[in-house]
Amino acid sequence: MHRILFALVGLFLGVSPVHSAPEGTSTSASCPRVLQHTLARLQDEKPQALCQYAGQVVVVVNTASFCGFTPQYKGLEALHAKYKDRGLVVLGFPSNDFSQEPDSNAKIADFCDNTFGVKFPMFVKTTVRGADASPLFKQLAEQTGTSPKWNFYKYVISRDGKDVKSFSSMTGPQDKNFVQEIEKQLAFKSAAR
Repeated sequence: MHRILFALVGLFLGVSPVHSAPEGTSTSASCPRVLQHTLARLQDEKPQALCQYAGQVVVVVNTASFCGFTPQYKGLEALHAKYKDRGLVVLGFPSNDFSQEPDSNAKIADFCDNTFGVKFPMFVKTTVRGADASPLFKQLAEQTGTSPKWNFYKYVISRDGKDVKSFSSMTGPQDKNFVQEIEKQLAFKSAAR
């Protein structure tokens, strides 16, 4: 019954039911448009509303297990651990768009955990560019004017979701400019928290 109500409210507000927040999460009034997506978690493929991260600084990154940039997992995990208590969350989206993530979701989850000790939220394999890109990545491309050019392309989303900056794969998680942008966004407090 609640899902039907959310779908009807979503239709009334012009948001597709797939993107409306499920029961127990922030509503569209407190959740930035860029986070109004529900995606399956990598480990168990259970739906997760991104609205649960409303009010936090969010780093979205497309990942791959067989890429020269794959060691960035370690730096992303360190960044997540260092700043999570200040309101940062890193969200990983494995993608085979560049033919470097052929494995199943279960194998990707095992690789991330056992090879790099990834604890930040990871989602199922996702298309991140082109006509078939997930709605989240289409929206990120619209807001920044650029879609991922390779694996480990990064987007930093402000607490209110209005400011989104993109960073190339060449920009590592400890890059001075990348960290400065995260710290700048963390310094802004959100009314949503």
